Amino acid sequence: MAQTYDAIIVGGGHNGLVAAGYLQRAGLSTLVLEKRGTVGGACVTEETFPGFKMSTTSYVCSLFRPEIIRDLELKKFGYEVIERNPSSFSPFPDGRHLMFWRDQKKTCEEIAKFSKKDAEAYPKFEKRLEELSRFVQPLLDVAPPDPTNNSLENLWGSLKLAMKVKGMGQDVYDHMRVFSMSVADYLGLWFESEAIKVRMASDGVIGAWAGPYSPGTAYVLFHHVMGETEGRPGVWGYIRGGMGTITQSLSKSVQSKGGQVMTGAEVRRIKIKNNEAYGVELADGREFFGKRILSGCDPNVTFLKMVGEESLSSDFVTNVKRIRYRSGVVKVNLALGELPKFTSMPNGDGSHLRGTIHISPSMEYMEKAFDDAKHGMPSERPVIEMTIPSTVDDTLAPKGRHVMSMFVQYAPYERKDRRPWDATTKKAFADSIFREVESYAPGFTKSIENYQILTPVDLERDFGLTGGNIFHGEMTLDQLFFMRPMPGFVDSTTPVKNLHLCGSAIHPGGGVMGSPGLIAARKVLRHWN
Repeated sequence: MAQTYDAIIVGGGHNGLVAAGYLQRAGLSTLVLEKRGTVGGACVTEETFPGFKMSTTSYVCSLFRPEIIRDLELKKFGYEVIERNPSSFSPFPDGRHLMFWRDQKKTCEEIAKFSKKDAEAYPKFEKRLEELSRFVQPLLDVAPPDPTNNSLENLWGSLKLAMKVKGMGQDVYDHMRVFSMSVADYLGLWFESEAIKVRMASDGVIGAWAGPYSPGTAYVLFHHVMGETEGRPGVWGYIRGGMGTITQSLSKSVQSKGGQVMTGAEVRRIKIKNNEAYGVELADGREFFGKRILSGCDPNVTFLKMVGEESLSSDFVTNVKRIRYRSGVVKVNLALGELPKFTSMPNGDGSHLRGTIHISPSMEYMEKAFDDAKHGMPSERPVIEMTIPSTVDDTLAPKGRHVMSMFVQYAPYERKDRRPWDATTKKAFADSIFREVESYAPGFTKSIENYQILTPVDLERDFGLTGGNIFHGEMTLDQLFFMRPMPGFVDSTTPVKNLHLCGSAIHPGGGVMGSPGLIAARKVLRHWN
């Protein structure tokens, strides 16, 4: 006889596990079903090569909400952040370099090498982003009000938001620029040096199907700088043991309170009757029943594959199909025999390798990389962000060797030349990436013992990310706030009774944040009978 639970969560990614953690602690019997052989989804650590533990997809942490860490007691279950200092290192073709430190004074000294005017502007810029963070952060863990909904709950939310905006005074005008401008134009309001602008512009295009001159990328920049680590705003860190430690600690937290987490359990169908979700059917034929079903998958997977168009209205199906999932992201994981040696830092102490290494010398370079993908081909000279977490975490690689993560842009899901993303085309793109790094760090290619490359096609197939989009839908103005995931559905609810979304498709969007799972859990508990 099939088991019945108060809540079934489809997908054991970080958001699904966050939702399960809150529901189980509130007394609901909870079951998490994960397709892969380990929990984590796209937040996972895997021993890709013997002795080398990789953060296969997501690779650094800052956005993960501190209240979730506290409420679910994650530090009891192994969660530990390793702060990065410096936060970044940017080598340039002319032999110069730029480093950003946690210490603002040291960062300004670095910036002054390129522009004294920019060094003076930088503290004001950081202060402005912190002010915007204080406005936005309280909105991360609540569903935004829907301007078309006249319920008392929604009207109260609209009033609170209006009062908050009014309290910002004249600052509201500058803050609104962040939501609509390109990151290039926004940074141009503050800085004159190309090196300073391109260093920060990378945070505006990361994960996005956009170049630095695309409208809306200023918000993507802000989305990536509004996090915190151990109470310090804007600080990014590594998780000891890789990003999978986050989801392993979440899983242990759920199970410590009696919740069940099942891996190797692929959900084939969400069962619907009379427009009400009541259970799931697995690929192996097993069935489980639940009073609430929460899906951590994106809307395309949830509605078009698991629910089925026949159970939904044609208007709703049309809106689901309108969600854009374009992505140019490629993730490369490497096992290194030795650390790279950058010509712009010949006598360094190695500290420059602890943070993110940016390979993107100019705005023109970055825009050209996007132009290539926009016209259907991989970037001839890609934008590269590299991290070497083994420089500060000795649990990841054999002694004297290292693991490296590369977050690379851009490569389109479908190529104009109609060639598939197979071993040959992936190797060709990997070679172009390694050549670019080699031009800054001679000998780098020889240090590579092995590597794994994941294109948008691989990310879709292996991790269920439609189009390879790591955010469960593009983070553009028309797919944010009360427009996310689509008009009329601003929180976890769906047109199917008792079926909720709890993944990055809902507000506030992508990144290892946990807020979507928290919002969904609160919604379920608020209306629990």
